[in-house]
Amino acid sequence: MSDVWRVTSDEKAAAGREASSRHASRVTRHAFTLVEMLVVISILGILAALTVPALKNLGKSNAASSASRQLLDGVARARQLAIANRTTVYMVFVPTNFWNTPAETFNTAWWSGPPGLTLAQQTAATNLCDKQLSGYTFVSYGAVGDQPGQHAWHYLEPWRSLPDGSFIAMQKFFVNYTIVDQVTGVKYAIAPFNYANTIPFPTETAASGVWLPVIAFNYLGQLTTAQSTPAPSTQDEYIPLARGSVYPALDPSSKVLQFNSPSVSEIPPGNSTSSAYNIVDIDPLTGRATLRFQQVQ
Repeated sequence: MSDVWRVTSDEKAAAGREASSRHASRVTRHAFTLVEMLVVISILGILAALTVPALKNLGKSNAASSASRQLLDGVARARQLAIANRTTVYMVFVPTNFWNTPAETFNTAWWSGPPGLTLAQQTAATNLCDKQLSGYTFVSYGAVGDQPGQHAWHYLEPWRSLPDGSFIAMQKFFVNYTIVDQVTGVKYAIAPFNYANTIPFPTETAASGVWLPVIAFNYLGQLTTAQSTPAPSTQDEYIPLARGSVYPALDPSSKVLQFNSPSVSEIPPGNSTSSAYNIVDIDPLTGRATLRFQQVQ
């Protein structure tokens, strides 16, 4: 009887040692050596180096797409407001140096004399410094609810800005130039904005006289260049977009916005005119906008 018990105990002890050995073996098999860890870290570093630039480009592409969509929606909104209010609606943009215009009515000393701005208007003007080349709003002369024969200027919505990293190409505000699609050969003749000096600025209660870049829609939703009559335009309006940055001037000590020229840069340089172009094309007869960009064939 004792022999049977002894054999059984020995078998149990051997089985225990074997189980412990298997457990230790499993632990050893699942551990990483220093060399293996270094190899994994190296692979992760290589993958990061390959994917980060792609992710940055994806972010830039998304910013350009968002800006294009927002500007398309803005044009559609201006057209809708013109039809709803049965009047001409101006989509007004913020140029650089808007405080120093050819009319000489808006300058760095604008609040010291005629026409003069109230404190609220000064604040509104200062707030537009960071909207140069990217800001816009909708203004009309007359709206639903005005008394017959007593039309007034109305700011229909607050000022808006395009997404960070995108802005309207600076050339659009000043010069004629051409963008050529390198694949199809199609040429887009970009003309500068029309300018109007009859719109009160920076609020509807301020004096007019400042020259502002605008596109206008008549009561039929058609693109128009006339300020006194709603005659439709005869050519497309092209608004090219750029990727990059517009940094408003800041006071060196206080870091508050200043009425000085901003720092404008396209990143990469010239992307608004290269094969990376994005152009909002507004049809003159319908007032509807579409996006033009180089198609890869």
